[in-house]
Amino acid sequence: MESLKIEHYMNHYPVTFTADMNMQETTLRFLKTKQIGGPVIDVIGKLVGFVSESDVMVKMLDSMYYNDNNAKVKDIMRKDVLSVKPYDSVLELAQTMLEDRPKVYPVIDDDGELLGTICRNDVLKAFDRHMRMSLSHAKEHAAN
Repeated sequence: MESLKIEHYMNHYPVTFTADMNMQETTLRFLKTKQIGGPVIDVIGKLVGFVSESDVMVKMLDSMYYNDNNAKVKDIMRKDVLSVKPYDSVLELAQTMLEDRPKVYPVIDDDGELLGTICRNDVLKAFDRHMRMSLSHAKEHAAN
């Protein structure tokens, strides 16, 4: 299982946000992509935060109550983002995810540039593929 590296299972084309996006644009992006969260990047692609559907919902409820629609992603994003590297182990990430951590992790290089994301579904796909390959190899070995 240690051979399962994040780079082989991550989403290379994640939904991303910028700090200056308004709530309407952010909400629309969530609705169109059906993602539950995404990295916030700066103009050169460096990770600067993370925003989730929950973050947006909280702010929109607030905005509706106070009739204030001026919020930006930078006002609600989390700046202390848990991220992973492409060479990290999927198995280790799965163990971290079980500790009630985020469901989506940005994948960054050693310079902090966003490469993609990996979510629980991607981890399940990695495990499923690994198990299928193991079964296939076992059947081949038994046949010989």
